[in-house]
Amino acid sequence: MLLKKQTVWLLTMLSLVVVLSVYYITSPEQRGNDLAATEEQKEQTKDEIANTEAEEKDNAIITNAAGDEVFEALRIQLDDERSRSKEELTTVMGTTGISAEEISEAKEQFDKLDQLAEKEDMLETLIRAMNYEDVLVRANEENVRVTVKADKLSRTEANEIIRQVQSEIGDLQLVTVEFQPK
Repeated sequence: MLLKKQTVWLLTMLSLVVVLSVYYITSPEQRGNDLAATEEQKEQTKDEIANTEAEEKDNAIITNAAGDEVFEALRIQLDDERSRSKEELTTVMGTTGISAEEISEAKEQFDKLDQLAEKEDMLETLIRAMNYEDVLVRANEENVRVTVKADKLSRTEANEIIRQVQSEIGDLQLVTVEFQPK
């Protein structure tokens, strides 16, 4: 009789351990916390690298920081908006109560946002290679706004930038080129 009670107790404890293990592994809160911790570690590493690089720069670069802050602030704002959109689309893709067509559409929009960001980065690099100090490219599905840091921008230079944008992104309804004085 004593042996049977010990066996029942052992099996009960083992089943409890199995149930708790399965719950822990499949718990969505746990995955979110782990991802948040790894993201925080990545951001801390990036911040440390950025701080080290910033300390190594010359004083001449620091004097240009005020003008560059506007471009950086706009880049950060654009990244934040895209991140919010991506989060919403990810939520839609993870929802189980919607049709496969809606999930597919959300995935396509998510991919378009990624492609657009890559094209913006490519355009900034290409236009910067045309001997401009700094360039900011903001694109959406209908139009592209290019802001160039230059003392003066002639029509031929603006046309070259527009041609570059159209060759990289394709035909859009509107391409706007602005310049910001140094």
